[in-house]
Amino acid sequence: MTMTHRPYHFVAIVGGAIAGSVAAEILADNGIHVVVIEQNKKPYGKIEDGLPRWHLEQRKQEYSRIDARLRKPGVFLLPCTRLGRDLDFQDLCHNWGFSAVILANGAWRDRELGIPGAEEFVDKGLVYQNPFIYWYNHKNEEDYTGPHYQAPDEALVVGGGLASIDVAKILQLENYERVLRARGVQTNVYELEKKGVPAVCKMHGITPEDLGIKGCLLIYRRRGQDMPLAQPPENATPDQIAKTEAIRQKMLRLAQEKYLFRVQDRRVATGLLVEDGRLVGLKVAETKVEGRKAEPVAGSEYQLRAPMVISSIGSVPEKIPGVAMRGEYYDFNHETLPQYGESDHVFGVGNVVTGQGNIRSSLLHSQEVATKLIENYIGVADEGTTPARFYAGAEARGTAQAQAVRDRVQVMRGLSYHEVAAIEQRIRAFQERVGYTGDYDSWIASGTASITADQMDFLTDIALEATRQSSAAFYCTACR
Repeated sequence: MTMTHRPYHFVAIVGGAIAGSVAAEILADNGIHVVVIEQNKKPYGKIEDGLPRWHLEQRKQEYSRIDARLRKPGVFLLPCTRLGRDLDFQDLCHNWGFSAVILANGAWRDRELGIPGAEEFVDKGLVYQNPFIYWYNHKNEEDYTGPHYQAPDEALVVGGGLASIDVAKILQLENYERVLRARGVQTNVYELEKKGVPAVCKMHGITPEDLGIKGCLLIYRRRGQDMPLAQPPENATPDQIAKTEAIRQKMLRLAQEKYLFRVQDRRVATGLLVEDGRLVGLKVAETKVEGRKAEPVAGSEYQLRAPMVISSIGSVPEKIPGVAMRGEYYDFNHETLPQYGESDHVFGVGNVVTGQGNIRSSLLHSQEVATKLIENYIGVADEGTTPARFYAGAEARGTAQAQAVRDRVQVMRGLSYHEVAAIEQRIRAFQERVGYTGDYDSWIASGTASITADQMDFLTDIALEATRQSSAAFYCTACR
């Protein structure tokens, strides 16, 4: 990229996915030059590595939106560069000469299970959600070199949010695909996810019970109606809260019926079951739920044995050398304009600030839209329901924060031509180290795996269904 005019400000953004790309676009549209520092080859973050691979159409749409933002004039990309490994945080903030630094690197670290000694058994019977879903999304790629996991029947999932349902679905789809193929039934995870296990079995004259899968078990410390699968409106009345709880229970029931996983609510893990140096299950107690509290009931403890325990109790920002923490999060002191510690030019945007999930009904058009969004994501929406954009809430929140940062940057001291040139020179040196020439489209194309036959079949099904729905809508309009 060649500069054609003198920018008055230059901002470094760490992380190129939803929040980072939104911030880059807002700044670039206001004449501020930006470098997006991305730890991966592609800047798609959890859309690529945290969204299970059956969300093909959703992923395609979100990739396109990020690509459009990062192609903006005035936006540099620095891929394959990790803060704390390839770049020192303090050096970036104080020595590069940027007008501001924005942390938009999301929440990639799993919250710990919370049982003393549990971390000794990571990959020895205990697996965390983020690496598990990363494995699931990439395991069929020829050049995949990451961790390898199994998806055993009767695995135990500790969680209760959307991500834990993702994990339960992965386990169920993997197991049912395996046993159906062993019986000569040609199916795949895309068909099983879309149609559901019972429907696919019925198509082939099989009952799920015939297949011998017992199913994974999801335990949740609160009640089923407390599971954050739908949110009440702000200042909700008791009736609205009761309606939301009923919606949550319905979503959970439909998901269980479609994917056949088991759930025990009001359960909390209290201890480890260990044999021969491996975790083989958990000690679990019933809980008493009062308001926001869920306390173990004395004398209710029992054992749950499992071939694998997957912890899915939330994600928080990764620890980066030199970045101060406040509990599980970075030391940001405001949410509208998240400012790092006492710094006047380091800010945060997106989930890196609070670690909250992507769906927030207050940032969408209505509670109904948010509910439909969740139903589509889980896979339990009515046939013909138009999918809502899953990341709309995260994008809106990131936009508000990025605009606040822009306003702050615009009143800062402008950089001289020589200061800008020095920053650009350092960026180009780092780009050369990772083999990036500045051609964004060629770089993205070189890292995009070819589509599989199963994925092509699934996308064809989507296109045919869209055509049928469009035709039906046309004839209905004509009849009127």
